[in-house]
Amino acid sequence: MRRGVDRSFFVREYLLDPVRRLNQIMLKFLRVVGREAQIVQLLVLSLLLVLCGCRDRSQPQVVAPATLDPDSTDQFKKAALRVEEDRGEPTGRQAKVEVPHQLKHYPDRRRFLSLQIAEWRKHRLQTPHDFAELTGLIRKGELVEVPALGNAYILYGVGFSASDGAFTHYDKDSGDSVPLFGSDAELQQEYTDITKSLDQLKLSGADLRQRLAATPRRDRELAKTLRTEISENERTATAYKKRKVLLDRFYENAKLREMISAEYQSIASFAQESDEDNALTDPMARKALKVRLLSHLRPAALQAMESLAKLYQDKFGRPLAITSLVRPDEYQRQLRETNPNATLIDVPPHSTGLAFDVYYRYMSAAEQEFVMAELARMRDEGKIAVLRENANHFHVFVFIDGRPPAEELITRSLGSSGSRLKDFGGRNGSSTKTNHDQEQTD
Repeated sequence: MRRGVDRSFFVREYLLDPVRRLNQIMLKFLRVVGREAQIVQLLVLSLLLVLCGCRDRSQPQVVAPATLDPDSTDQFKKAALRVEEDRGEPTGRQAKVEVPHQLKHYPDRRRFLSLQIAEWRKHRLQTPHDFAELTGLIRKGELVEVPALGNAYILYGVGFSASDGAFTHYDKDSGDSVPLFGSDAELQQEYTDITKSLDQLKLSGADLRQRLAATPRRDRELAKTLRTEISENERTATAYKKRKVLLDRFYENAKLREMISAEYQSIASFAQESDEDNALTDPMARKALKVRLLSHLRPAALQAMESLAKLYQDKFGRPLAITSLVRPDEYQRQLRETNPNATLIDVPPHSTGLAFDVYYRYMSAAEQEFVMAELARMRDEGKIAVLRENANHFHVFVFIDGRPPAEELITRSLGSSGSRLKDFGGRNGSSTKTNHDQEQTD
């Protein structure tokens, strides 16, 4: 039986999150007390940042999923440490390597994305807008689960950016995420919470305005702080009002309500079948289920990934680090909010389930050149499209039947990729799209 909690994220975040929170508190304190607080703030932050750098080198950066049994957890940790092991020489982007032309952009830089869009069109692939649609594809057998630790690879932070928030329906046209509820009582409680929050914000806003009116004109720092808090109060109230309008739009429309209720049931059934019944109510279990859902690929992509991983492990005795697999449109959009370079074309490659990212941050020059040579060979054979990204990743897209789509279809797809080409545009023909570095990752 699977436990519902998966803590597959980076240890460093345990330390950095308190730093960020402390920094926010100190900034507010600084505005009120004055410039003298700057010295204290800098000293405290410096100390915490030093502590962040002093991690236990016997523990990997990525934590094993809590769903693994003790033996599997030990194996996962050992594999992660092998990935991170000091090579005694420059690694990642610091290593001097010769990038094969097969891993660079085509002269027409739109072609790389258009190849992937054309493959989607060729096979008329359904891509998931959100986690509910992703469960549907998994149920139909179009996507297969990728274990956290394979024979020659390790899922190194896949799904790290998945939130522990409620599951939602993603309306792609508007970009809105609508919370899913399991009962009328849950929906009504949401409305009640919104009303209470708005009432509290109204009262606190009135109090802030009174305090601002009573603030002496010479106390500019306090006045500035109060104005900032008033603005934040208004932004929060606006967000709650928009949330209520969104709920009204979907839950007061019988057809839309039936649709999103079915989506909730799809996720609930998947969680129940996976022995993760609490995944819809417990935040940590919910994140764990999202991470698991993101750990899927189409069979052809998984086969190519495993083949590459075996070659790498046979050569260097290390598992291949994989950081991204399938991504629903909603998750891709969320990545865009923290990573401006995440692709936002109509059909992002990862949404097809045919793309995976190999992490080369810890690879020596010899390791990178070996992997690039294999990827170049696979591209020459027509099996994949591939790009070496500046953000320590090889983005690999697999063609289902082992050959690229017809040239006519690729040409038709050029227009679909052009408007968002900057998402894959980097120096020297490489992409600047970040995954692991931005996401810690995915």
